[in-house]
Amino acid sequence: MNYSNLIRIALKALQRNKMRAFLTMLGIIIGVASVITMLAIGQGSKKSIQDQVSSMGSNLLLVMPAMQERGGVNVGNTNIKSMTIDDVIAIQEQCPSITMVSPEVRGSGQAVYGNKNTPTSIYGTNTQYLEIKKMGVKSGRMFTEREIKTVAKVCLVGSTVIENLFGAGVDPIGLTIRFKSIPMKIIGVLTDKGENTFGQDQDDLIISPYTTVQKRILAITHVQTIYASAVSEAKTPDAIKELEATMRSQHELSETDEADFNVRSQSELVKMFTSISDVLTILLGAIAGISLLVGGIGIMNIMYVSVTERTREIGLRMAVGGKGKDILMQFLMESILLSVTGGIIGILLGIGASKIVAMVMNWPVAVMPQAVVLAFLVCTVIGVFFGWYPARKASNLDPIDALRYE
Repeated sequence: MNYSNLIRIALKALQRNKMRAFLTMLGIIIGVASVITMLAIGQGSKKSIQDQVSSMGSNLLLVMPAMQERGGVNVGNTNIKSMTIDDVIAIQEQCPSITMVSPEVRGSGQAVYGNKNTPTSIYGTNTQYLEIKKMGVKSGRMFTEREIKTVAKVCLVGSTVIENLFGAGVDPIGLTIRFKSIPMKIIGVLTDKGENTFGQDQDDLIISPYTTVQKRILAITHVQTIYASAVSEAKTPDAIKELEATMRSQHELSETDEADFNVRSQSELVKMFTSISDVLTILLGAIAGISLLVGGIGIMNIMYVSVTERTREIGLRMAVGGKGKDILMQFLMESILLSVTGGIIGILLGIGASKIVAMVMNWPVAVMPQAVVLAFLVCTVIGVFFGWYPARKASNLDPIDALRYE
């Protein structure tokens, strides 16, 4: 029996029970659509994270206090006071592979203007911070070195803060807001950056001289983070070595002493976020893959029912000369058609669902051609795997017993 006849017979058999065939395919359709959608969401998130981190510059370096442990419990690095502005000055003077460096101190609180207020975050930096972080000034200006030295009460604000305090379309340059009762004159408006991959509003911030934030708002003398920019991406390894050597010298640490700081490069951040995203993508795909397994079991179940219902038909085909392998291929073809047809519909549904998620939820998605091909191959394998045993059972029936079956 040739394959065209097998396909024609299988299609006629499925058409006799259209609803049953559709319900059987439904498990495969949902499984394939779920796998494609979940992998698209995972891959989209991964790409978005990579783009987000890379947009800050491939030569960006961060210096942070090392994590501390108390009684075997990690208490984090938020309150560690191991870094000061002297470290920033030393990095500027002693690290030839670094072009720019900026301290960062940060706090959160209420920004107030008139009878309006909004919760936000304030960042204390120097004049090189915006260039290091790939940020810009939309209107107004950046504060000066003189304003840093004089602890000037000036600031730059993001668009979210402006909208919450003044309303959309208002130019706040020259106006004065209060942050924790400290009056701050707005001298600049930051370029809009929107939300990052983690849903954080990058425009909900205030930037002031680090001296102002240290002394007037936080009442601290240490620095929470140091941002630096290497000469180029190729020079990043050299910059890291110079940073570590300078920080050890500043903190009077010997080669055997454990460092009280951590140096992180942008490439390390990309690798870290990518690895996390990969794990989540695999997890999402595995959960969705369970639906495919359930769909395969549904195919096996319905093929068993079909073999039982058509036992006399099988006996008749064998009685007129049909061979066991022809019977096996007939039922196997039905199983494969169910699985492959469900897979094609599932692929279309999965691509459509991914686009809907992107439009409705504004979530980054990326449908991978590899995922589509893999889903189709898995459907074919499921059709063969779960259809083989019922088809084998049908081919092994005794023709006389089959003709007597009621």
